[in-house]
Amino acid sequence: MDGAERFERRATASARPKLKKFLLRYYPPGIILEYELAGELMQRSVDLLDLSADTDADVLVNAITRQESMIKESHREPLRKLVKKLQSKLRAVSTKSFSLVKELRAHILPLTNCAFNKSGDKFITGSYDRTCKVFDTDTGEEIHTLEGHKNVVYAIAFNNPYGDKIITGSFDKTCKLWDANTGECYYTLRGHASEIVCLGFNPQSTVIATGSMDNTAKLWDVETGTEVCTLAGHTAEIVSLCFNTSGDTIVTGGFDHDARVWDARTGRCVRALEGHGAEVSSTVFNYAGDRVVSASIDRTCRLWDVGGGRTEFVWRGHSDEVLDACFDASGARVASASADATARVYQVSSGELAHVLEGHDGEISKVAFNPQGTRVMTASSDKTCKIWDSATGLCAQTLEGHTDEIFSCAFNYEGSYVITGSKDNTCRIWKA
Repeated sequence: MDGAERFERRATASARPKLKKFLLRYYPPGIILEYELAGELMQRSVDLLDLSADTDADVLVNAITRQESMIKESHREPLRKLVKKLQSKLRAVSTKSFSLVKELRAHILPLTNCAFNKSGDKFITGSYDRTCKVFDTDTGEEIHTLEGHKNVVYAIAFNNPYGDKIITGSFDKTCKLWDANTGECYYTLRGHASEIVCLGFNPQSTVIATGSMDNTAKLWDVETGTEVCTLAGHTAEIVSLCFNTSGDTIVTGGFDHDARVWDARTGRCVRALEGHGAEVSSTVFNYAGDRVVSASIDRTCRLWDVGGGRTEFVWRGHSDEVLDACFDASGARVASASADATARVYQVSSGELAHVLEGHDGEISKVAFNPQGTRVMTASSDKTCKIWDSATGLCAQTLEGHTDEIFSCAFNYEGSYVITGSKDNTCRIWKA
């Protein structure tokens, strides 16, 4: 063996990943491997999307061990305990009702959207009064008012899971990037020719996406605030966008009746998802990133296979426009919300309709699963939010008190808090 070969073997050996510790992810279930490679600390997730309380933990540990070469015999028992901990979390289904903690009258005009940070200790609200406000969830105290936009602050988001940055998209055609801790504005992102109506961070918090009524979406570098590329191809307004979990792909929905899948690294359109007969109102990836659900004014939802660009299911049944749709955390179910005052829950594997959620007296504009997937929340123009049992389809609770239609609602990461934002200029905090 010559010197060069010996050096190559030593280099290869030193580049082998070394497992440092396990981390848990509850929603959706998964175990994160933190490991060292060439002196750098890195992470890789083992997704357990099909985990249930009845899963055989030993069989699962065997499968994970075969799949991950970093996991040695000595790791098996700690790994088994973590699987059991995840299963215990799945069994701990809370049936507590939500109680009103605080009503916040911080805006002088109607709210547009609200959102939690990852830990749930803070949330933000956007408003027609041209501001975004940051609140402490436990106390309801206003922490910051983010001022500077010259028109409606319509779309807002934290850079979860980090939660140290906020973006606001406005009808003034700009997006602003803020420090969530100090309220300082880092950058104003200019370039769109019309109102910004949707936005988001990639999961790595390195890229911002903005969607506009100018028929384009743009990607921006978080570090510098500069435009990376323009996603051009839609022939009408873009009203929805969503990154996949790995952050390398983004889906957009437009009033041209289409959804489009883009390579977020190059801005190239990878696939046009065509089939809706009217405007697309909502588009979102499942956690695995292999499927997209789209909602449309044509009264249908569609489930798409991203890789093949084909429709797996067309969900018909709503008698009016479908305004929103979402997956549960594991991607096993889809919920849709409609102007017909009902929501629907579907099984992704079979395409079967599981439940029709009936009880609202006005259109439902927002729908969301709690992180555990045991509850569905709907926000309606009838001035109420309803919490539904996702297993039975029965209404578990009605959140009442707003005096005008509710535009936005959200669960925190633990599912222990809910925020509701209304046209009555108020936001309400509810705690289970």
